Amino acid sequence: MTFATEPARSHGQPARCGVLLINLGTPDAPDAASLRRYLAEFLWDPRVVEIPRLPWWLILHGIILRTRPAKSAAKYATVWTPEGSPLAVHTRTLALRLQGHLSQHGHPLVVRWAMRYGSPSVASELDALKAEGCTRILLLPLYPQYAAATTASAFDAVGAWARRTRWLPELRQINHYHDDAGYIAALAASVRRHWQREGRAERLVMSFHGVPARSLTLGDPYFCECHKTARLLAEALGLQADQYLVTFQSRFGKARWLEPYTEPTVQRLAREGVRSLDLICPGFAADCLETLEEIGVEVRDAFLAAGGQDYRYIPCLNSDDGWVQALGALTLKHLQGWPTQRADDPAQPSAERLGQAERVRAHALGAER
Repeated sequence: MTFATEPARSHGQPARCGVLLINLGTPDAPDAASLRRYLAEFLWDPRVVEIPRLPWWLILHGIILRTRPAKSAAKYATVWTPEGSPLAVHTRTLALRLQGHLSQHGHPLVVRWAMRYGSPSVASELDALKAEGCTRILLLPLYPQYAAATTASAFDAVGAWARRTRWLPELRQINHYHDDAGYIAALAASVRRHWQREGRAERLVMSFHGVPARSLTLGDPYFCECHKTARLLAEALGLQADQYLVTFQSRFGKARWLEPYTEPTVQRLAREGVRSLDLICPGFAADCLETLEEIGVEVRDAFLAAGGQDYRYIPCLNSDDGWVQALGALTLKHLQGWPTQRADDPAQPSAERLGQAERVRAHALGAER
């Protein structure tokens, strides 16, 4: 095996702790060529499509990559911003705000962000963290609920980087935070703000990204963790069982996926006489094509066409203040035992450092109480 060239680094450089936020991915531009590259990487991942490689290669390159890129590019063009893809813009902003928040609370960590598919890649950002002197790195995939197709795939990318890296940093990973109190509190606060601005609809639909139904029988905890998130959020909002629903979106292919599906569900609700819906996507940390175009446009149009009258999409947490605080508390919780100050900074006593982390966490949880 040939190891990659190590990033330039002085042996006297102070050791630091780093955090790498990992999101799913995005094309470089809203055009067919960029989508073809992105989809080729994304859909070839065996964690994403779990069928034998040879027949899938023929389907992917013989059909999907010949027809889907142009259609997907047209959809991306409707949500693209002057700064780029919404997912990239929000993830970058979240990383910057998290680094600033941690630094303000006495933890000047290096926080970077990467995409599992597309750029910036996981490998390039791990190299960048090493170049900045990070000898300990916390891996934080921005998927609240664990799924093999998302969380495990992110760690696969880290493993591939590690296999070609000579001097490995210490690594920790966060598998999930579907029931983290700060995350639930941030979601609940965003719904309450929406209700204060727009009024409260008859139903709250919580739509999570779909995965094949067989993943549940194969041992993936995703379905259960989505329902636990929904239950905790409903409890925080004081909702009864008949006031909210859990659905799954973004079905791909003809196989059965987790049910109920989002679009048919909102159509059924409209036909049953429900006139107003609020819809939130708790499993998405940042707005992207699946929330802005699929949920914000396609599902809205389906609800209105079926007889609904008022449909409001509640944006993702993105870089919301409460979410930054909750993510900071979650980060500090998983960094316990690692020095989170630079070696050349005046060291705080260990007990004070831990007390500081607990104060930040308590602040993030205050909204729930």
